[in-house]
Amino acid sequence: MVLQLIKLELLKSMRSTSFAKSALVAIFLAFMAVVLLAYVLLLGIVLKDVLEKVVENADAYTTLSSGLIYFFLFEFMYRYFTQQLPVMELERFLHLPIKKSKIIHFLLGRSFISPLTLIAPLLFGPFAYREILPRFGDTAAISWIAAVVLTSWSLHWLMLWFKQKFEDSLTGIGIVFLVLLLGAGSNYFGWYNLGEIIKPLFDWCLTSPIPVLVLLGVFGGLYQLAFIYYSNNAYLEDLSQEENIRFANQDLGFLSRFGLAGEFANLEWKLIIRHKKSRTYLMLAGFFLLYGLIFYNNPQYKADEGFSHLFVFVGSFITGIFMLQYGQLFLSWNSANFDFFLQKREGVEALIKGKYLLFIVVSILCLLASIPYVYFGWDILLIHLATFLFNMGLVIHLVIYLSLWKPKPMDLNKGAMFNYEGVGIAQFLMIIPMLVAPYVVYLPFALIFNQYIGLAALAIVGMAGIIAFKPLSKISVQRVLDNRYEISSSFRQEI
Repeated sequence: MVLQLIKLELLKSMRSTSFAKSALVAIFLAFMAVVLLAYVLLLGIVLKDVLEKVVENADAYTTLSSGLIYFFLFEFMYRYFTQQLPVMELERFLHLPIKKSKIIHFLLGRSFISPLTLIAPLLFGPFAYREILPRFGDTAAISWIAAVVLTSWSLHWLMLWFKQKFEDSLTGIGIVFLVLLLGAGSNYFGWYNLGEIIKPLFDWCLTSPIPVLVLLGVFGGLYQLAFIYYSNNAYLEDLSQEENIRFANQDLGFLSRFGLAGEFANLEWKLIIRHKKSRTYLMLAGFFLLYGLIFYNNPQYKADEGFSHLFVFVGSFITGIFMLQYGQLFLSWNSANFDFFLQKREGVEALIKGKYLLFIVVSILCLLASIPYVYFGWDILLIHLATFLFNMGLVIHLVIYLSLWKPKPMDLNKGAMFNYEGVGIAQFLMIIPMLVAPYVVYLPFALIFNQYIGLAALAIVGMAGIIAFKPLSKISVQRVLDNRYEISSSFRQEI
């Protein structure tokens, strides 16, 4: 049965009309995976030397065992964003005369074949060979690496269950933020050393096989948890209707007060929360609100007078991250229904103005959410306010204008990680207006006069752009109208 299912997968790929393109993409991704795994292996080989020189601790094992829990917390985070779920594949098999349990076992097993599965053994295997084996013996080295690998692999099954049950819900987002706080906040704020609390478990592996047996049981238990959950929820009507029902009536009613553009902004919001890729961008924007914690309290960026010039970029990034991320694919989000807007009177103009409106609303929310950064000084609040005004007055138009250069179609139901649909050269240039434009205005005044005059210049230019919003937005509207048929034709291309 497994061989038959593998055969069906191969036939599905080979019979696809985009087989050549898919094959090239697969070859490229496989090459990138091999390169990245090679770097991981290289890091594993030199990990002992790195720990001894960078941490300045002769006992590399003690250092690593104390920090292993942070690796697993980080693994939980990157698996949340990158690990793919096998759920959509179920729809193709459930109507066939095959036992549901066999289908789910096959899909779970296939999901395990991933580069993510190899990271832990490639990273820590060489360390166990170079450090633990000479000091503690063969049995201790095997037991230790087995414990590390089983912990990593257990996270695979845990994430399959977690993402299917909580993905995109407030509970799921809250848990992810809690894990981030647990991992980074415990040491950053000096609450407790989580690594030292967990370290005895890995030390125990050196003298006893019991921890390995316990972790083997956890590995099997989490696999069974994922299997039972998928078995109980593997019904065609659940798979096809669950997301539509969950997000059916989510809207921002106050946007309707802004006429047809407001209605389209509301539709855009519904599009964001109903589709996986756009929801991921929204969640990432929330995570990037924490970006300031890396810089604002870092002694490396302390200035003798005033503040670091780098903070202008950080403030611009925090208050405009959603506009930059979501705006870089400005029309690609609507590639599936762009013809609908062409057929409506003033439909294209209202669509673009609705997107402008949504970017402004979300950027205001980002500004309000960043107010607690005033804890690091009133300068930070002034920076955020000035960069917000500059983003709304000028950067928003630059980003949208660049994004209209040969937009490409994309499938909204696919995930955002390692998905480059809709991405072209213009999207890689998006960082330029965010990085360069504020400094073109800020630096001359900051260097000639002082930093606060530079912030005032940013704010004044931003307010001038806000006052001139209508003529500036008409530039983008007119560009779409002039190229609407070419854009519509490109959106009909097969992804």
